[in-house]
Amino acid sequence: QVQLVESGGGPVQTGGSLLLSCAASGNNFDIKVMAWYRQAVGKERELVASLTNTGITYKDPSVIDRFTISRDIPKKTTSLQMNALKPEDTAVYYCSADGWNQEGLYRTAWGPGTQVTVSS
Repeated sequence: QVQLVESGGGPVQTGGSLLLSCAASGNNFDIKVMAWYRQAVGKERELVASLTNTGITYKDPSVIDRFTISRDIPKKTTSLQMNALKPEDTAVYYCSADGWNQEGLYRTAWGPGTQVTVSS
């Protein structure tokens, strides 16, 4: 079992920056990938950025030059540094962790989400 908790969301003006953080707790879950997703009102949840244990990074083209994902693998944390924010970045941001649980099944765990609101 693993629990994820995000922090760092809030309101920000266009062009501003926010740092989102996520901490995983619990044992018996071997995390292989941590990622950030977002879901805007009326839209489907979408992958923003991910980072594997081996350092492979993915970022959505809409954020590739503005957002940076990082991880502290031993501490089971991930962060998303968001710069040059735009109103279209407004969404609930979710942290996720993919990995092997104690039953030997590959699963995805989710945090409850944190709201990011970018005003023009």
